[in-house]
Amino acid sequence: MMSKILVRHIWNVYNEEEKGKVKRKFYSALYVVVFALVLSGCSLSGIADGSKSAVNGNLASDGGTTVSEQVTSAETTITEEITETQSDISSESLEITEDTTVSDPGGAADASIEGKAASNMELADIPAYSGSAYCEINGNVPAFGDDELVTDAFENYSDLDSLGRCGVAYANICKEIMPTEERGAIGMVKPSGWHTVKYNDRIDGNYLYNRCHLIGYQLAGENANEKNLITGTRYLNVTGMLPFENEVADYVESTGNHVLYRVTPVYDGDNLVASGVQMEAESVEDKGAGVSFNVYVYNVQPGVLIDYATGGSEADPGYVVPGENTSLEISGEDGDQAAEAGTSEETQNTGSEADDTSEAQTEAANEDTYIVNTNTGKFHKPSCRSVKQMKESNKSERTATRDELISEGYEPCKNCNP
Repeated sequence: MMSKILVRHIWNVYNEEEKGKVKRKFYSALYVVVFALVLSGCSLSGIADGSKSAVNGNLASDGGTTVSEQVTSAETTITEEITETQSDISSESLEITEDTTVSDPGGAADASIEGKAASNMELADIPAYSGSAYCEINGNVPAFGDDELVTDAFENYSDLDSLGRCGVAYANICKEIMPTEERGAIGMVKPSGWHTVKYNDRIDGNYLYNRCHLIGYQLAGENANEKNLITGTRYLNVTGMLPFENEVADYVESTGNHVLYRVTPVYDGDNLVASGVQMEAESVEDKGAGVSFNVYVYNVQPGVLIDYATGGSEADPGYVVPGENTSLEISGEDGDQAAEAGTSEETQNTGSEADDTSEAQTEAANEDTYIVNTNTGKFHKPSCRSVKQMKESNKSERTATRDELISEGYEPCKNCNP
């Protein structure tokens, strides 16, 4: 009994002082084991020496119980105490392990991009830009859980980090949060890495950077929200992100359903400009049948070299501007012959170019039938998938040339490229 009391006392003291600390409990258990062994050794030594008084005392106190039975009983008590202590340590260790479980970064690094979700996707897993504005992630399947497929309207924008960079933007896109007024000015917002720079000869719109909405204005009506604007190239904004934004907007407008929508800017280390964005969307009511994608869109600009650490840039000397007339240097005998026959060749080239111009003008003059979405200001080919999702009240059929529609302020759909 004495050993049991001592064991309990020691354990209670340590438990009260260091409750919840598994490491100290481990040492407490170890101390109990050593103490128990010492007690057991002393008792056996006394018996081995034939200490008569000890034997008689034990017999008297236990009502005639044999020494062997007393030793066995003491050892059983100590064993039970040790087992109980180990059990407590194991259970509390398990609780701590469950509360602090994190994803295994080693396992995530070994997985291919097809098996990754937004939370553990790494920039190193993204294929290098090779001409396409985006690449698919996880087989184009978004990483939303079943418990996220709700019909409650919400918008969440991450706070800017210590470098002033935007984080994840997450919303449930629906008519309830779509804009009801004209878009306002956003020029006062200067996202991380912002520079105002023009490349008139190689960028549609001239300016390299746009203030890119993570969640497009047409989807949530967020305008000059610094938590929703990043420094993005014209290519990222128009060629990369806009087609996916239009797909979501057209679906919601035509069905009245909800679309879970998450955009995650991806930075390389402490760079101020994102290397790209991950865009995920899944229609809620039909569980992705209407809209479902998971893509990485590159924040690049063909013809321009970008310093993502600062946002600085320069023209790419190896870039050939589309449509630019590139001449080959001619030297030697063939060159002399060409120079002598220059007038004749120029006349022939002029005639050829005139033919090409005439054909282009004829083609441009040919009218065609387009479907205009009067709500989004986009025009589509009649066969475009977005037309099927368009609300009838927003649908207008037009017979006109492409240039005429553009001159009226309409934009061509990026999916069907009318």
